[in-house]
Amino acid sequence: MNDVELLSKQTENAYHWVNKLIDPIPYEKWDNAPEVIETSITWQVGHLILSFYYHTMAVITGHQKDILEKVPLKEYNDLFGIGSSLKRATKTDPETLKNRLVLMEQRSLDTIRSLSSKELQNDLESTRMPHPVAKNKFEALDWNIKHTMWHCGQIAILKRVVDERFDFGWKIES
Repeated sequence: MNDVELLSKQTENAYHWVNKLIDPIPYEKWDNAPEVIETSITWQVGHLILSFYYHTMAVITGHQKDILEKVPLKEYNDLFGIGSSLKRATKTDPETLKNRLVLMEQRSLDTIRSLSSKELQNDLESTRMPHPVAKNKFEALDWNIKHTMWHCGQIAILKRVVDERFDFGWKIES
């Protein structure tokens, strides 16, 4: 397995976990933001839409005009970016967010799979905001996986508080 295949497989797995965690949560619970956690499923999903775009498209191949026409990323940055207000995040429709998350996941994976192993060592595409961690494309894609799983942990805790504990399907023997 080469580096592109590995990054693609790990990214796909991370996205699978996001969906596995959020899909069972009813949309009417997406805006619940317990004080102890100070986040919501709505905010988490919106934030992941932004991060998938940034870490796997913008800094990898440059801005994607068709995505920018379909997803209001500037508005989402105000709602779900660093320093955003949790209260403003409730102004979005959960079903629309979920659909845009799936779109971003698909395009993200397409972008990763279009790369060669050699291209992974190339410098990042220039963006208005410098990447906080990565210096090359491999590092940005690797960070996307880590960042996604970080948020999966937050979503899992949030799911337990606002909905129910995640069921791994384990059978506990007495």
